[in-house]
Amino acid sequence: MNIVYCLLNNAVFEDLKVLYISYDGMTDSLGQSQVIPYLQKLSEKGCDFHIISLEKEHKFKENKEEVRNLCEDYNIKWHPLIYSSRFPVFSAFGNYKKLKRKALALQKEIGFDISHCRSDIPGIIGHYLQKKYDVKFLFDMRGFWADERIEGGIWNLNNPMFKLLYRYFKKVESTLFQKADAIVSLTEKGKKIINKMPLLKEANLDITVIPCCVDLDSFSLNAVDPSKQEALRSKLEINNDTQIFGYLGSIGTWYMLDEMLHFYSCVRNNMKSAVFLFVSGEKKEHIVELAQKYKIEKKEIIVESTSHSQVPLYISLFDYSIFFIRPTYSKSASSPTKQGELMAMQKPIICNAGVGDTDEIINRYHAGEVLESLDEKSFSNFDISNLNFNPEKARKGAEEWFSLEKGSDLYYRIYQRIVN
Repeated sequence: MNIVYCLLNNAVFEDLKVLYISYDGMTDSLGQSQVIPYLQKLSEKGCDFHIISLEKEHKFKENKEEVRNLCEDYNIKWHPLIYSSRFPVFSAFGNYKKLKRKALALQKEIGFDISHCRSDIPGIIGHYLQKKYDVKFLFDMRGFWADERIEGGIWNLNNPMFKLLYRYFKKVESTLFQKADAIVSLTEKGKKIINKMPLLKEANLDITVIPCCVDLDSFSLNAVDPSKQEALRSKLEINNDTQIFGYLGSIGTWYMLDEMLHFYSCVRNNMKSAVFLFVSGEKKEHIVELAQKYKIEKKEIIVESTSHSQVPLYISLFDYSIFFIRPTYSKSASSPTKQGELMAMQKPIICNAGVGDTDEIINRYHAGEVLESLDEKSFSNFDISNLNFNPEKARKGAEEWFSLEKGSDLYYRIYQRIVN
């Protein structure tokens, strides 16, 4: 039997039982980078995990065996459910009911000590388990969820139904903050905003900041085989004297593809040869079509989808990395997963201001350049040969801010604190 030693107060726990509820799928790259690695580390400390997650059907078919193996190797029990999106609002309610039914069935069977809830809808279920079964409730907020739906154009406040939903979930958010036994924020900026909310000023909330972390052993230049680098460069037909601008991850609602292509078109004019490599599941046709607006040739756009385990290899080819994110209110609580990965791989980052703690970290560790404005003048005047970049300091920043070891230790201390 695993014994969990509570280092903070000398209490001892046997097989601490944790229910992890996620609206995101474990077969998505996010699940494989931002859920499973933490739970593997925590399992080594003696935590007994059950995961309930909503899986996109095509991703589940492609990756379910890989994820099962990742879980089984650490005795993590995974209970995948199929995500539905056919009828937006009604499907979301159906997804919630699926998660809740499964959570209640597992609670009756196992009797959990903690529910670890990733975002608001799982948080509603965690709060219910807290009230009905006295299960400790960790609210792992991933951003200001309701505001993301407004600012991302998913909900339109001119529609009475969406206006009602927004008001409801803002009340839910406040309740979850007040009732949670502990809260995790991705950013210091997000934590400050929560503590200044009118209803929460006197609440004395237990908030820990844990950004999106990275496995520093895997994301390291020293871990990349040079022969595999050359093989990949050959496969992608990229010459050794070609400058590689890289983008990592999906594009979706928040990433400013138009501005990133505009920036690339301006800075590549001073280079003999350059390509823009997208390590993404995005359709190439969509990117190429938009690139034509900036007179970027089709041959300069390379789009490659890969498994999470191969991401460090692709990053190792980058000369520069770019990500521009819409700097909205909700993004003050966001921590881009790619930031820690790129800093760990010692690749210079070019990004925009106003997203979470990104500006502060990049500037502090000389990890690249933060652009205050995204316009023609700013792009044309940008001197890419004079970046504020120091590879050793960037790696140190990754170690100090984004270490998976440190992140999992912080989660463990939260578990210890709330069950004691």
